[in-house]
Amino acid sequence: MKVIARTENIDIATVYIAEGSRGRLVEFVESVQPPLSRDKKWVLILSTLYGCPGGCLFCDAGESYTGKLTAREILGQADYMIRRHYPDGAVPAEKFKVQFARMGDPAFNPAVLEVLEELPSRYAAPGLLPALSTIAPRGTEGFFRRLLEIKEKLYSGRFQLQFSIHSTDREKRDWLMPARKWDFPEIVDYGNRFFSPGERKITLNFALAENLPVEPEVLAAFFRPDRFLIKITPVNPTCRAERNGLRPLPLPGEMGERLISALEGLGYEVLLSIGEREENHIGSNCGQYITNYLSDEKGLESGYNYRLQRM
Repeated sequence: MKVIARTENIDIATVYIAEGSRGRLVEFVESVQPPLSRDKKWVLILSTLYGCPGGCLFCDAGESYTGKLTAREILGQADYMIRRHYPDGAVPAEKFKVQFARMGDPAFNPAVLEVLEELPSRYAAPGLLPALSTIAPRGTEGFFRRLLEIKEKLYSGRFQLQFSIHSTDREKRDWLMPARKWDFPEIVDYGNRFFSPGERKITLNFALAENLPVEPEVLAAFFRPDRFLIKITPVNPTCRAERNGLRPLPLPGEMGERLISALEGLGYEVLLSIGEREENHIGSNCGQYITNYLSDEKGLESGYNYRLQRM
């Protein structure tokens, strides 16, 4: 895998674009969280697929799908970013999050499980915290069974699992994420088996956009607040979101504040994740900068307008 371009603000994030097998492009990200230094918190965001078959209407990776990355290709992304800063592979960050959430839903690729098994021995990183974000596609039940085994064996108390929900309206949710996926009862069943007292709660992620309803009472009918937390973020300004008319709900804003208050009133821990606005322009928040790279770096009005550095 050869890195061919990047875009960055060294104080916030760097997006790398690399050429993988058969000339296919992939990207990965490293970021910090100001005012925290890299030694306090460092996040690597890895791709697991060339594109994605999920077809989510807000994610540029859903434009096409050409296959799975190998475990070696996934680890190669982490190696490149780690060795750039820490040639000996010793990562001193108090919180070192390795997140499988860039291009592709990781549940589609069993190689992710191989990577999770190798990470603890590959790097000297006492702050290692794997994070996996998924829509829970149907047909990947074997992936999730093995994921639970790996978590219990290697990562008890230090694994972050996130399900992308985005709306409590089933029709809207299926429109937004057209792939066949678990319904709420199936997520609850798996979450109850995955969670153990004293561990991190399982995250239910909502990227809020106009006309995508979120009903707290519907969530409360399924998800226990002592096992699930709610993460709220605005939908990011990707090329695909713009084409599909997905406009972010202003946060915090009046509607956001009412939603958060209602969720907290039901006992949920709510994480409002807005992040640095500059990440939208760097291209590190979500989606994939590759779409912009392939369209002559035109950029978007509200995001992806940093120039790429060819390498």
